[in-house]
Amino acid sequence: MMKKATWLVCVLTAVLIVAAIAAAGCGSSDSAEDSDKGTAASGTGTLVFTANGEEFAREGFTSRDGWNLSFQHFYITLADVAAYQTDPPYDSEEGWEIDPVEEVNLSGTHTIDLVGAEANPVVEVGEVTDAPAGTYNAISWDVVKAGSGEPAGYAIVLAGTAEKEGQTLNFTIKFPAEYAFQGGEYVGDERKGILEDGGTADVEMTFHLDHLFGDIETEAGDALNVDALGFDPFAALAVNGVVDIDTAAMTPENIEKLNTILLGFGHVGEGHCASKPVEQESGNE
Repeated sequence: MMKKATWLVCVLTAVLIVAAIAAAGCGSSDSAEDSDKGTAASGTGTLVFTANGEEFAREGFTSRDGWNLSFQHFYITLADVAAYQTDPPYDSEEGWEIDPVEEVNLSGTHTIDLVGAEANPVVEVGEVTDAPAGTYNAISWDVVKAGSGEPAGYAIVLAGTAEKEGQTLNFTIKFPAEYAFQGGEYVGDERKGILEDGGTADVEMTFHLDHLFGDIETEAGDALNVDALGFDPFAALAVNGVVDIDTAAMTPENIEKLNTILLGFGHVGEGHCASKPVEQESGNE
C-alpha cells in the first residue's frame, strides 16, 4: 500500500512539472511575439533631422581623374522625411517595407545648402518636439526638385571650381532626377537616434560626393572609383571656362551611369540605403 501511494505521488509530481514547463513555453512564445512588435520607451523628446555632405563637400577633394574640386554650394531638396523605431531593426538589403513601432514625420519640403557656415559639420533640416522616446533605427526621405530659390527646378545643384594642370573651370551642375531613400541605423563613430524622455537626439541623412566624382586617394581599382563618373565628362562640356549644365543634356551613356550613381548617393553615415526613382514603385537595393 505504501509503495502504491509513493508511486501515485511521483506520477502527480511529474504531471505538475510537465504542466509547468508547458505553461512556461507558452509564455515564452507570447513574449517573443510581443518582442517582434517592439515597444517604445515612455515619454517624449525632441528629434532633430540633420543632413551631412561630409568633408568632401565642405573642404573639397581631388576626383579620380585628377581635378581639384572645391564647392561654393551643394543645394539639395528633401521631402517626405521620416524616422522610425523598428523591431526587429530595418535592413535596407532585405527589402523596401518598413514596419515601424513608432513613426515621426517631418512636415514640408526643405532646400538646404550642405556647404557654408550652416554646414558645421551638419545642417539641421528640422525638428519634431513631441517625438516618442525610444531608439530611431531607420529613416526615409525623398530628394525632389526645389520649388523656388537658386536651385528651383532641380533636386541637386553643385556649384564650385575645378582645377587641373593649370586649367580652372567654374561649374554649376544641375540634377533634375528625383530619388527616394531608406536607411537603417546610423553607421559611424557614434550612435544616433537614441531619444530619452525630455531629451534631444538627432538622425542623419548623409550624401557622398565621392560616389559621383571618385577620389584620387582611393585605389584606382576600388569599386568607388570604377563606378564613379569622375569630372572629365563635365569638363568636356565647358564653354569659355564655364561648365553650366543640366545633367539631362549629357550623353545617354553618361546619364545612365549617373542615374546608377545617384541611386547610391544617399547614406546613413556609412550605412547604405535602399533607393528608387521617386516616380517608380519598386526599390533598388
